[in-house]
Amino acid sequence: MEQVKSTVGVAEIGLADLMKNYANYNLWANNALINWLKNKPKEQLEKEVASSFPSIKLTLLHIWKTQEYWLSIINKTAYREMDDEEIMKIEEVFTGILAQSAELAEFVEEMSDYSMEEQILIVSQWFQSDFPAFEYLMHCFNHSTYHRGQLVTIGRHLGFTDAPMTDYNYYNVLGK
Repeated sequence: MEQVKSTVGVAEIGLADLMKNYANYNLWANNALINWLKNKPKEQLEKEVASSFPSIKLTLLHIWKTQEYWLSIINKTAYREMDDEEIMKIEEVFTGILAQSAELAEFVEEMSDYSMEEQILIVSQWFQSDFPAFEYLMHCFNHSTYHRGQLVTIGRHLGFTDAPMTDYNYYNVLGK
């Protein structure tokens, strides 16, 4: 079977344009999930279930913290580790993740193709890597997508059957 080729070339779109679209998609998808979860009983959002993170609140907090970490890498600022105990109310998590997703999208909006391709060395206690900025951004967005899927699954275990559609293609076709 032969693969069909797109009529729009990557060179016409540009790496920065693609990453900007992903950053805006990430903000849109996080907003869609938060709007969905705002209407759920608060005690359910902290209820523990079998998952990699034991609750919706803790999964959201993980997404927020991880996006904050990757933004600090890309914009070369110090990362301030958040203490889970600092965030007591689910409303604070909702506000925080949306503000952070907007900050990430705004930062990416200002990046050029050149800055997307800039190599960034990371030496941490967990790993060492030296990749272009766009690779870290793609990881960040994929990571958030992965955990948004977990949020839907956790919600399903709690009886929430009305999760919003947050697929990337849905965003490109209907969400913009």
